[in-house]
Amino acid sequence: MMFIHVTQARYVGDYRLWLAFNDGAAGEVDLASELYGELFAPLKDPLLFRSFRLEGHTVAWDNGADFAPEFLRERLVVQASAA
Repeated sequence: MMFIHVTQARYVGDYRLWLAFNDGAAGEVDLASELYGELFAPLKDPLLFRSFRLEGHTVAWDNGADFAPEFLRERLVVQASAA
């Protein structure tokens, strides 16, 4: 069994990140609908949202927020590769 983890991440726009995973999948994840509650609501601040980093196999923020890599992988929208 493979444990999923994020290997690359970059900011795309709004509340979207482009992520690559260790299973070879890559694409965008839109987290706009997930930014609620005490821990995640502060990420609605665009400057804070953009300040993520890779930590512990996923993306994390300085306020302690992070998303499980499996959660992110399930929400991945795979981009068609340009031919």
